[in-house]
Amino acid sequence: MVRLMDTAIFHDQPRYILGGGSNTLFMQDYPGLIIKTRIPGISVINENDREVVLRVGAGVVWDDLVRHSVERDWGGLENLSMIPGETGAAPIQNIGAYGVELESVFVSLDAVDLTTGDTKIFDREMCRFGYRDSIFKRELRGKCLITAVTLRLSKQHRLHLEYGNLKEVLAADGITDPGIQDIGLAVRKIRSSKLPDPAVTGNAGSFFKNPVVSQDQFQKLRESHPEIPSFPAGSQIKVPAAWLIDQCGFKGKRLGDAGVHERHALILVNHGKATGRELIGLAKSIRQEVRDRFGVTLEPEVNIV
Repeated sequence: MVRLMDTAIFHDQPRYILGGGSNTLFMQDYPGLIIKTRIPGISVINENDREVVLRVGAGVVWDDLVRHSVERDWGGLENLSMIPGETGAAPIQNIGAYGVELESVFVSLDAVDLTTGDTKIFDREMCRFGYRDSIFKRELRGKCLITAVTLRLSKQHRLHLEYGNLKEVLAADGITDPGIQDIGLAVRKIRSSKLPDPAVTGNAGSFFKNPVVSQDQFQKLRESHPEIPSFPAGSQIKVPAAWLIDQCGFKGKRLGDAGVHERHALILVNHGKATGRELIGLAKSIRQEVRDRFGVTLEPEVNIV
């Protein structure tokens, strides 16, 4: 990376750092330099009878890391099974699923400053994690290249079964005393049943963040929509974006080749030849309808380039 920074091609044009590309929507051919991470490696840097600390290369496929950990009975990542993308992108988004966020196992990361070439270590506080958010999506957006991530996983498991229908899926399989392997398999079963395979149908996963609203705003929403689902988010309330979109009649809707998945309203899909602009047009229609009906503004989770 430092050698690349010494070249004219690095300084004379725009640049974009690309991980797995699973959370990116290109509106056009990129008019500059795309830097693709390929840094491998999963190594144990500390281990005792309670925990294991891993250093993971930014180019490691996230789900490969999850499988690697669960197979060794290292807990903390099982609820994050089948999230697409690479490990280096995980802290940028503070990825999360089924009641768990990366922040809960995060120790630190190494990043190269794209101005100076210096490597800096960011601990959890420095990353300023939020809901699907970090300093790398704000002040440091495009200014750093994450090269490695350090995580602390547990050998004394604390299971998270409260979110979604994890308990129901485990019970249906006759599992009353689940381990992390059981949870990982249950998450995979749920995701496989609801989400399209990007190798078959083009998509970038969840297109919008689940909106977080104040207690007062949620009470007003519940007065007019008593059935609205919700989850606690500190002093606020998280409302499933998929439910809001579904209520507006968008599930399965199609505008040309741009569409909303028939089984999950949060997934925008490309049925063949939809352009980035057509997908954004559909997203804007969804945002406007949700805002008009519920007074809630949906924010994209996907990186739009």
